[in-house]
Amino acid sequence: MSENIYDNPDFFNSYSQMERSKKGLEAAGEWHTLKEMLPDFTGKRVLDLGCGYGWHSVYAAEQGATSVTGVDISEKMLQVARAQTNLEAVEYLHEDIEKVRFEKDSFDIVISSLVFHYVEKFDELVKKVHHFLKANGTFIFSIEHPVLQQRVRKTLFTMKMEISFLFRSITILIQVKERFTFWVKI
Repeated sequence: MSENIYDNPDFFNSYSQMERSKKGLEAAGEWHTLKEMLPDFTGKRVLDLGCGYGWHSVYAAEQGATSVTGVDISEKMLQVARAQTNLEAVEYLHEDIEKVRFEKDSFDIVISSLVFHYVEKFDELVKKVHHFLKANGTFIFSIEHPVLQQRVRKTLFTMKMEISFLFRSITILIQVKERFTFWVKI
């Protein structure tokens, strides 16, 4: 994940002009579908991987999460998140999501939105999430559409999905409106 284009001043300036950056979740195309898939946050400990401006972290806290930890590699993104977050339940960590460490069973819910296309070793990240997540916890994320990423990366997109949780499900948002759940074994 060590790729961090968001601290590049030119890129960050352009990113900050996007509607989703100015208006938050309501302006994010995937939000309305992702929101329907989210579990009840009441009384839960939440991890937001690649939290960016902190929109999802704040949402989880506003929905009753007892604690939310947002992790992002970009200090510029975290500066914005900290400046616009005034909730005690939310904390932000400046860390690469592939390197961050937490104790076993630290979180009830792990969320991430539009970040995993930066991850180099997806299977290793999911194994880490498995470690962080309590039994019967929820891991939910949205991803960039692989075809759209082809134009940016100019490489063949492959994602090996032979990872995950013994007797746990992974719910994936693909594109903006399609949802499926599958079971896999570690």
